[in-house]
Amino acid sequence: MTDSDSTFDSAAELLGRITEQLAAQLGQVHPGGRRQRKHDEEVRPPMNAPTLVAVGHGSRDPRARATLGRLLDRVRELRPGLDVRLAHIELNAPLLDETLADLAAEGRDAVLVPLLFAPGHHVTHDLPAALAAAPALRARVAEPLGAHPLLVEALAGRLTEAGWTPEDGTSRSTGVVLASAGSRDPRSGAEIRRIAALLGERLGGVPVVPAYASAATPTVPEAVRALAARGRHRVAVASCFTAPGLFATRAAAHAPWLAAAPLGAHPALARLVLHRYEQARTARTTTPVRELAAI
Repeated sequence: MTDSDSTFDSAAELLGRITEQLAAQLGQVHPGGRRQRKHDEEVRPPMNAPTLVAVGHGSRDPRARATLGRLLDRVRELRPGLDVRLAHIELNAPLLDETLADLAAEGRDAVLVPLLFAPGHHVTHDLPAALAAAPALRARVAEPLGAHPLLVEALAGRLTEAGWTPEDGTSRSTGVVLASAGSRDPRSGAEIRRIAALLGERLGGVPVVPAYASAATPTVPEAVRALAARGRHRVAVASCFTAPGLFATRAAAHAPWLAAAPLGAHPALARLVLHRYEQARTARTTTPVRELAAI
């Protein structure tokens, strides 16, 4: 081989490497010029991002706090570096007012993400009241988890784990009861009905009847009987609860067929928590930052 051949081969090899590197970089860019991200949840938080305070109701069931802890571990995995804390309205430590006092003392901003599924007294009264008691803290309240495809994904996933199959969605003998805590706020019932409708679509058109553990009707047994009256005798109970507790246990006990587990640390629920945080964090609002972000 001549020196010119060797020089040519080296240059060709170098050009090939440059081409490969350019192709790899261009493959990460959208046609509009924005670099692609594998998953939005994997993006590092901006400097001084507000603390995500996930607010649970609280439960005497010892499994509840541990379950929410695992859920927030998943949130931290999705957004490394983000300050994520758990707080409770009652019954469990840390309580919300203590958490907010700590954040104010640290000079942090915060976004409160209710681990609740619909507007109700806790979201519209308790959380704003807690913020009012911490006047030094800059914070806002995110929407409840609500009727969102990620929530439906988590509900359907837990039903599948309990034994639900695609064939069950096409059977004329099956039905689902969507069990949740319940509220006297009419907005809460409307939101749970929207979740039930979305879940029914996800399951292939099977009827999904919302039911409540307290403060609203129908109860789970009443919803089961209503489905049976329509010829739907194989009834599964979907658990619209974030963690084990008294209400979730009672709802499952009334299931005549399948009973799904509470949503817990389901990956889709972790993504929804982070989504609600980002919605509130980036929302443009003309109202004071301490007001509700979206209610």
